[in-house]
Amino acid sequence: MSGLLRLVPDEPEPVHDLAAPPARHRPRWAADPIDDLAEELAEVCATAVHPDEIAAVLEADGLTGEQITERYGRRDAFELAAELHARIPRSHPEPAPVPDPWKVKPGPFALRSLVFTLPGFGYALGRPLMTGAPDRLGLPPGTGALVASALVAWAWNQALAHRAYLRLAAGGRAAAGRCLRLGAPAGAALATGAALAVPATGGAVAFAAGQALYLASATVLLVLGRERLLLLALVPTATGGAVVLATRPPAPVGIALLLATAGGALFAAAYETVRTQRAEQGPSAPLPPLHASVPYGLFGLGCGVLTTLAALGDTIAGHGHGHGHGAGAAVIALTLSMGAAEWLLYRCRGRALTALAATTRPAALLLRAARVLAGCVAGYLAALTALTLATGALWPDGPSPTVPRVAALLSLGAVLWTGLLLQAYGTAWIPALLCLAAAAAESAALALRAGTPATGQLLICTGAAAALLTVATVLLGRITTHR
Repeated sequence: MSGLLRLVPDEPEPVHDLAAPPARHRPRWAADPIDDLAEELAEVCATAVHPDEIAAVLEADGLTGEQITERYGRRDAFELAAELHARIPRSHPEPAPVPDPWKVKPGPFALRSLVFTLPGFGYALGRPLMTGAPDRLGLPPGTGALVASALVAWAWNQALAHRAYLRLAAGGRAAAGRCLRLGAPAGAALATGAALAVPATGGAVAFAAGQALYLASATVLLVLGRERLLLLALVPTATGGAVVLATRPPAPVGIALLLATAGGALFAAAYETVRTQRAEQGPSAPLPPLHASVPYGLFGLGCGVLTTLAALGDTIAGHGHGHGHGAGAAVIALTLSMGAAEWLLYRCRGRALTALAATTRPAALLLRAARVLAGCVAGYLAALTALTLATGALWPDGPSPTVPRVAALLSLGAVLWTGLLLQAYGTAWIPALLCLAAAAAESAALALRAGTPATGQLLICTGAAAALLTVATVLLGRITTHR
């Protein structure tokens, strides 16, 4: 028997911690109950930033200290939570993708581009109404009355549209219709009064009055989302414009087409505002005071002056007919680009939300916002450049826009687009004041004959665009902006 025995060296006696509770002894083949608990709480443990989060879950499940000691051989919930936190690696799942609330199709914006541009043919059809010798600025007779009426209409209708959209959001179509029924006729009357205040022939004043009625009606239809009705009303003018590209139609025909467009738009606007009376009244919500719409009107006035100077500046300065033709083609391109501008405003807001969701630090959000803004501005300017070159190639009886004119137009486009973006985020006074300042500076430069109009516009609008882009970058880089 002794030959079968093996001598085992003496082992030291184990040292017991008298302060610790006696651990449960289990056979080596028995499963560790903590493994089962870790599997049960795997998701909680993987996403926990601190063991105390796991301890809170254990206590919420009703585990007492005695149960934890008996079942798992640990002092308390905190010790057990610390072991679970150490066993399971961190795994923070990405949040589920959120649908982009600003995702829209480009089709409706292409339609809006048409309704912004087609009225330009009306000036060619209404040329017989502008009879007489050019005025002292070298402009066709009656141009001053048309410009005064248009500027007042742009300013008023911008403010009116802002107010109507507020009422649409707060009280539905019925509230927006009441606002438009009062505001649109008042705007048309003010614009007609502005035309009467400028010396002009009766035909020019009548043309300005028709322009005021059309712009008021178009504002109503655009706010109520009836772009297709407005496009239908523009069919006569568009048809006349197609004829003008080939030959000059008889004066009565052109005037009849203008009356058909103005009358159709007026009838459609009146019909739609009457329909809003039957719309269900939405829940009433508090509205900002009336003066909150003032900066939107001032922005419209500033943009109107800048656009007018882009179209007529060369003629006023006497720098040659060819430049004037190029400016006209450039302004047509600018109006055509407004649909792309609106679509890119939606894209910018959607991409800014995506940047916010992917960012964890304020500095990173600012950088991402700058990239989003730069990409959208570049996209708009690329579209504007393509449209300018296309309209210049198709423009009758004149050369394509010159390089300085295209550069000046791009700077103006950047001002308009960035100003609209800031307005979309509720920042209205800064773009309004900057656009008015740019318009005043360009007017002064033109009056003082300080360089060519294109050079003045390029320098002034570039400075205004840089200021607006800086403000927009800071605004988009704030988390609170996107709430």
